[in-house]
Amino acid sequence: MRKVVRRLVRYGHEAYLVGGCVRDLLLTRRPKDFDVATSAHPEEVRALFRNSRIIGRRFRLVHVMFHGRKVIEVATFRRNPGASFDGQLIRSDNAFGTADEDAERRDFTINALFYDVEQGHIIDWVGGMHDIRLRLVRTVGDPERRFREDPVRILRAIKFSGRLDLGLAPDVYDAMVYCRETLQLAARPRVAEEILRLLRGGQARRSIYVAWETGVLDVLLPELAALLYDADGDDTPGARVWRQLGYLDQRHQAGDVLDDTVLWTLLLLEAMKEACEGQRDRAGAVSDYLEHLIERLAITRRCADGMRRIVAALPRVQSGRPGRIMRSETFPLVLDVAEADRLATGESTRPITALREAYLSKRKFDAQRRA
Repeated sequence: MRKVVRRLVRYGHEAYLVGGCVRDLLLTRRPKDFDVATSAHPEEVRALFRNSRIIGRRFRLVHVMFHGRKVIEVATFRRNPGASFDGQLIRSDNAFGTADEDAERRDFTINALFYDVEQGHIIDWVGGMHDIRLRLVRTVGDPERRFREDPVRILRAIKFSGRLDLGLAPDVYDAMVYCRETLQLAARPRVAEEILRLLRGGQARRSIYVAWETGVLDVLLPELAALLYDADGDDTPGARVWRQLGYLDQRHQAGDVLDDTVLWTLLLLEAMKEACEGQRDRAGAVSDYLEHLIERLAITRRCADGMRRIVAALPRVQSGRPGRIMRSETFPLVLDVAEADRLATGESTRPITALREAYLSKRKFDAQRRA
């Protein structure tokens, strides 16, 4: 990434490391990737790096690729869509700008810090360093306005608070509560992806708690929120939800990457169990339950079909008689859900461990036979 920044500067452009990589380094965390912001337009960046390509329609970016895998994302400085903005959703964000304008249009102050590689110092136009020291999530500018511009920022605030162990500034928290209904206006695939990020980040339990506490969950998943309002006692569906979310966090800490289908299933498992009560056709009951959620949250058909198969097979797997499902590609996902469910209900996970070992042994044997 230093090579990318220095080449851009050498050819007369401004260029800085920006965003999450700067934030994570300041919080003594290892960045997942490095982003560069520059005054160079996409075609100019592309001309400087043969190993690059321009991507995106809403706003064009350049991916500079190294060794076939490592990708440095380079974006041209942008500015807010116009001084006449009236508080409605941003529909276009394609205007080039200057470095300080780019910082002003970013969502949170901790994400708006620029690092000058040549000079070796942080450039802070928005008070991000102050909030890093206070360990606070604060919007750039008025939080209500920023959430109404892009309601998905509400979920991003929850994500950063949970994943980075940061507090929410009081005015940000209040604006999240006040603006939560605007999430119904956001693009459904973006909302679905942000929910999955809450579950993937290693702080699923804390993140979903904040979503529930602020009323965000009432807007997105009222069925789940209703269960959590009745979580008194260890043997209630709501209490089991919290323990299942804890399982996701444990698996993340162990370095395991769970399939999106498992994440959705565990988030909604207790609600789907209720939908199956008294039903002989569990798969059909889950399909009926998920139909309106697929529409509301843009859950993919792949995930929805997997959830249906998992919940239908769960009683057989829990009883130690998986049958034909053991030959299915879905079986490892069923085992993940069954293990979490047993932990949530206080039952031993040894039967699930035995099935997992048997499944892996069979796969190994089949691979050796084919070889």
